[in-house]
Amino acid sequence: MKIESIHISNFRLLKDFKLDLEDTLSLVLGKNNTGKTSILTCLEKFINSDSDKNKIKAEDFNLDYKKEIEKLITNPKQIENKEEYDKTLYGIKLRLVISYDEKDNTSNIFDLMMDLEPNHNKIVLGYEYSLHFNDYEEMRKEYKLFLTKEKSKQTEKSKLEPSKTYTPKTFEYFFKTNQDKYFKRRWKSIDYDYEQNLIIESNFNDLEKSKLKNNLKDIINFKYIDAKRGVTNKDNNKTLSTQTSEIYERSEKNDADEEKIQEFNAAIEETDEKLGKVYEGLFSETIDTVKEFGGIKKDESVIKIISTLQHKELLKGNTTVVYNHNETDFPEQYNGLGYMNLISMIFQIKILVSEFARKKDENPASINLLLIEEPEAHTHPQMQYVFIQNITNLLNKGIIKKDKDGNSLKPQPFQYIISTHSSHIVANCQDFNAIKYLKNEFVNDIKAKNLKDLEKEYLEEGEEGKKNYRFLKQYLTLNRAELFFADKAIFIEGDTERILLPAMMQKIDNEESIVENELKLLSQNISIVEVGAHSHIFEKFIDFIGVRSLIITDIDSYYEVQAKDEKTQQLKFKADGTTPKMEVIKCPANDTKADKTSNSSLRYYFGKTLNDLDFFKKLNIEGKILKREIDRKWKQNALGNLLIVYQTEEKAEKIYHARSFEDAFFHINYDFICNKKNSFQGLIAKWLKKFKSNKCAFTLAEKGVDKKPTLAIDILLNEKPDSQWQIPNYIREGLLWLRKD
Repeated sequence: MKIESIHISNFRLLKDFKLDLEDTLSLVLGKNNTGKTSILTCLEKFINSDSDKNKIKAEDFNLDYKKEIEKLITNPKQIENKEEYDKTLYGIKLRLVISYDEKDNTSNIFDLMMDLEPNHNKIVLGYEYSLHFNDYEEMRKEYKLFLTKEKSKQTEKSKLEPSKTYTPKTFEYFFKTNQDKYFKRRWKSIDYDYEQNLIIESNFNDLEKSKLKNNLKDIINFKYIDAKRGVTNKDNNKTLSTQTSEIYERSEKNDADEEKIQEFNAAIEETDEKLGKVYEGLFSETIDTVKEFGGIKKDESVIKIISTLQHKELLKGNTTVVYNHNETDFPEQYNGLGYMNLISMIFQIKILVSEFARKKDENPASINLLLIEEPEAHTHPQMQYVFIQNITNLLNKGIIKKDKDGNSLKPQPFQYIISTHSSHIVANCQDFNAIKYLKNEFVNDIKAKNLKDLEKEYLEEGEEGKKNYRFLKQYLTLNRAELFFADKAIFIEGDTERILLPAMMQKIDNEESIVENELKLLSQNISIVEVGAHSHIFEKFIDFIGVRSLIITDIDSYYEVQAKDEKTQQLKFKADGTTPKMEVIKCPANDTKADKTSNSSLRYYFGKTLNDLDFFKKLNIEGKILKREIDRKWKQNALGNLLIVYQTEEKAEKIYHARSFEDAFFHINYDFICNKKNSFQGLIAKWLKKFKSNKCAFTLAEKGVDKKPTLAIDILLNEKPDSQWQIPNYIREGLLWLRKD
């Protein structure tokens, strides 16, 4: 039995939210403020609602939804039809879609099944905090009275103190102070449409009335380890040591380590006997003094002091976790916070696993859901790798119980959710398809995306798509998992741009004034990804993560001529003997013969052919902004979140349209390259000398660059106050667009 999906409505940022769960691990990713903690809190407040700390507060309502409620209550026109009102029941909702198969024990859920069709294997548990029709009517009446009283206060205050004004309190105040009076908790078993895979809200059984809600604890048990773990390395901190007694207490309640617990208790009893004899001598004077005071009768005030060690208290006060370093034991607080955090999580998991197992004579719940929030806190990357590698092995063991004869029963599996900001945990996740990506698509509304849905989209393209997805998965795992957490992304071709881009961003921040609501580029969370000529492979992923993205590429202009034999100068032909072979001639984009581009990414995104060089040359910055439409094709749209830039015409001594980054850079930076004070190890001396005389940037770019990374480093090293270099205009345009919100 397992939870297939979690549906949350109107809770904080989760306005209309669905999270699909895997059989074991679901890895939830997202930037800050994308609802990861809200998922945890919602599950805790509804599933474990019997705790006083889990009350629903006014602040838990989605902001947009709270405005809807305000309109509902303040609207002069009242909803008088209860049936009409019930179609849109107002409140916060949690829905758990649970599936089961013939191997599962369905005794706990039998009374919640909405039908008994053989091929129907789902139940839907509904938890909600809602405003029923009668309470809605009462709330409207009370709010009218509230407004009347506030107006009266305003009038009275103005009479008593004319110089002071009283501001009447608003609906926000009324809602915050009265919400719990009108909104009530409710538990439901809800019908499911198997053809459309939808929850049928209109058809349900009220579990509160039937008292079946008492069975919910046996269906699902939810526990969590939150990010605030209280681990410090202060001298008086003994978090780990305290946890050892908790581990014992939980183990004692069920049958885990029963033999060891009996040995422990026997040792305590033996110690009690020994200490009892010691106490006779140690407290003999005190006992005799009490005896002398006597009572009404002789020996009425005779006492004994004996040893009564309690195993729980003994562990709590006298167990100390130490760590060994160079054959010396050190207290736990001498350890680094990372190790303490990791050990504390292991201890907490051990405690919670025991709680999931319950007491010896109790069965675990049908579903056991554990959520671990941000396990990477305080830990360095290597420790994060270790955690995600081992947590699966630890939790996949499940809950192990024993029968009356001491034989281990079939393990009860866990479902567990890990929420994280760590690219290292993502990169080392054994099941990449377990990733759930949270994205704030609209204001106050988070959506969850499944990475396996992205895989399906790639696989629809056959073998080529399969190969591209394999490449993407490998690339993200090995190099750029931080893309999942970036606010913006830049996709570049090669080493030169990768090394120079941060310096270019710094230049733009210094040279271009910041407009309202903008942040400097270097203050933004921008991921730079080197993709070579393969940016088109990332197009589905760019759409999937939905971040503002910039592709910096080359126009790669060329033309073709009929190939000739070098010796005979005779034309070459293909195998058929009639079709001439063509030779590619690279050239600047403003060469009169240039009519093609070899850049496959440009052709892919804009849906153009080889012969459309003129189309790309004529595009302005707005024409290079793209949006992926419903048909999954990229279309020119000024409101899109993808911009593709490449070389454009630039003027130094003359107007010139370069073919590549190096070509453009040399053209506008002739004085910098030819400065006698500057040295360029990445350029071949012969071609640099020719460039100084003929100023042909194209030839230097094609023939004179020895090592591109070395050239990029040379550019950075040679920049001085009296020797500055300029950014090619197409990159400047792209970075200025990216800097905007």
